[in-house]
Amino acid sequence: MMEKTVGVVIPVFCPGPLFHELLRRLARQTHIPEEVVIINTIPEPQGCGTAQRTEAAEIAEEFRTSFPALTVLEVRQKDFGHGKTRNLGIGHTDTELVLCMTQDALPRDSRLVERLMHAFDDPAVAAAYARQLPGKKSSVLEAEARTFNYPPSSVIKSAADLDRLGIKTFFCSDVCAMWRRSAYDQAGGFERDVIFNEDMILAGKMIQNGGRIAYCADAQVYHAHHYSGIRQLHRNFDLGVSQADYPEIFNMASSSREGLRFVRQTTSDLIRSGRGYLVPQFLWQSGCKYAGYQLGKKYRKLPDRLVRILTDSPAYWEQNKRTSTHSTQ
Repeated sequence: MMEKTVGVVIPVFCPGPLFHELLRRLARQTHIPEEVVIINTIPEPQGCGTAQRTEAAEIAEEFRTSFPALTVLEVRQKDFGHGKTRNLGIGHTDTELVLCMTQDALPRDSRLVERLMHAFDDPAVAAAYARQLPGKKSSVLEAEARTFNYPPSSVIKSAADLDRLGIKTFFCSDVCAMWRRSAYDQAGGFERDVIFNEDMILAGKMIQNGGRIAYCADAQVYHAHHYSGIRQLHRNFDLGVSQADYPEIFNMASSSREGLRFVRQTTSDLIRSGRGYLVPQFLWQSGCKYAGYQLGKKYRKLPDRLVRILTDSPAYWEQNKRTSTHSTQ
């Protein structure tokens, strides 16, 4: 069988040492990606500054000899979109498989690309995503969340699992996810004007098309965020907006059951491990997530000013004005 080819697409914004380390680790993979596309988002004047724009180009230039083909594209911050920007990058690749990553995802070892590729030996697999591990500086609560969403056992999911797994059937994260180009094309690529959740929406369409989503627990990246409760509210507001905009995907399975399971399991784990003092903080964060999510699902009923206060993506609302451009009518 002819060996598959892999392109990597990485949107970056104000990149720094983590992005440099990501490229260094990609250059040491057992399968070196045939193509790498970096999409540098140029910040507005109030952003991270011209120096960071220069740094992105300089970092990429340092690794130009490490990859067979490396392309650097630029988009302005006001034009960035989670879906359309990744589509732009994928459009500059010509490989059978495309690996989408974020600038702060660090491969744990040299076999990340190879292990994700193995999932596509199954011709029905349309996408494969990696296990995310908490970093050394991650909080206990962040580690709990990573463990819940990214367990140690691999699984291949299909439409037959919707009743059993619910929304987890098409859970997939572009922090580190590989896509089969033919399935990507069949599904129409990422939604162009989506506010958030572009990865799960595409995975959901692939499930509807009869494809499978592979979770590869042995393909691992270090990735963690340290969000406050209020920041969680903003992010989950956008999550709710995305679900409200794509009912044809998210009505396939309920997400509330999974959220309740996470709260119960984490609360129990904290108490059992002698960290019960963290339960109030965890419940506060969970409450912020839930409030943001519920408000996002009802965003069309909210005043414009409140929507712009609640969102984590103000540029999205500038681009799309007040209402979603997506319609199922």
